[in-house]
Amino acid sequence: MLPKNQRLRLAQDLTATVRSGVRSGRRNVVLYARPRADDQVVGDRFGFIVSKAVGIAVKRNLAKRRMREIAHELRRDDGNLDIVVRALPGAAELSWEELNSQVSSAFAAAVRKSVAR
Repeated sequence: MLPKNQRLRLAQDLTATVRSGVRSGRRNVVLYARPRADDQVVGDRFGFIVSKAVGIAVKRNLAKRRMREIAHELRRDDGNLDIVVRALPGAAELSWEELNSQVSSAFAAAVRKSVAR
């Protein structure tokens, strides 16, 4: 589980990250990353978007729980990014390994793009 200070909870934070962040897409996952201006919170913060297009509530919650666990493994304590992970309709049908691979590669690409920016 991600600590409370490393979660994006406000809709305005999610919206700002999606609109002004760098985008890295994979087949079933899209990841947005935006550098934070304030240095009050140390470490990357994660938010998740799982729409009804992903499936019924059970499948959406499964996809969200898996993505949360992957984010917990990927989080950097020295990072300063707001990251939003959006699940696309096929995300609920993926195995753990496939989802982990897609999110991890999208995360690496988004970090690389945000540093280059």
